Amino acid sequence: MLDQFDKITEAAAFIASQWAPRPAVGIILGSGLGGIGTALADKVTIPYDSIPHFARSTAHGHAGQLVCGLLEGVPVVVMEGRQHAYEGYPLAQITFPVRVVKRLGAGLLVVTNACGGLNPQYRTGDLMVIDDHINLLNGNPLIGINDERLGPRFPDMSAPYTPALIDAALETARRENFACHRGVYVAVTGPNLETRAEYRFLRGIGADVVGMSTVPEVIVAVHAGLEVLGISVITDMCLPDHLEVATVENILAAARTAEPKLRSLITAAVRSRRGGA
Repeated sequence: MLDQFDKITEAAAFIASQWAPRPAVGIILGSGLGGIGTALADKVTIPYDSIPHFARSTAHGHAGQLVCGLLEGVPVVVMEGRQHAYEGYPLAQITFPVRVVKRLGAGLLVVTNACGGLNPQYRTGDLMVIDDHINLLNGNPLIGINDERLGPRFPDMSAPYTPALIDAALETARRENFACHRGVYVAVTGPNLETRAEYRFLRGIGADVVGMSTVPEVIVAVHAGLEVLGISVITDMCLPDHLEVATVENILAAARTAEPKLRSLITAAVRSRRGGA
């Protein structure tokens, strides 16, 4: 980890040379959820492969670019696509952009994902605000020598997702009258979807949804001192006794259909940062 600081500084300096404002919010968009970048004003788009030390995104539904601009008048940086462990990247590389977002000046990270629903009360197309998570990725991005310039050796994880932001997101959903739950996200490596027995196990240990991302980025965000809002879009139901075949095409279609609701929650969170709040 000791070599990361200079790489983070170099990547942040390059982005700042392309886009001068200091961002208040970093936003990570999951599979099929890239449309919010179109809502930005005065935007600058930077492909990942042009940013020093950024990895390419190879997953379906991930554009692989950084979009910088104004949302509700607030400077934001939007990651249209992320990297995953199943692509072969180490967790420190996957979470590198979170470090850069912090270095650029952001105080809030909004992280989103497309996921499978384990809770039988949920439905495809619903949203879930993440209250807590379970890490089954068989790894942690903080393993190794700790650099105190980036964060503490033993970051507290009693509330990785900021409680006030959770409450505000649920209130936005109630006001706009769409289904939005509060629950637990479990991260697995993938890339295969789970077996019926695995779905039963994941539900049994307390998970409401399952996905292949998010947790490493949130661990690093907490380590870096960022506030965090996590939002899952349920793109398929993973009920072992009524399991249907899931396809990438259907998952991405469900994500796109739910995107207006997701945009409402993200916009409300960004709006709360006006005036440097």
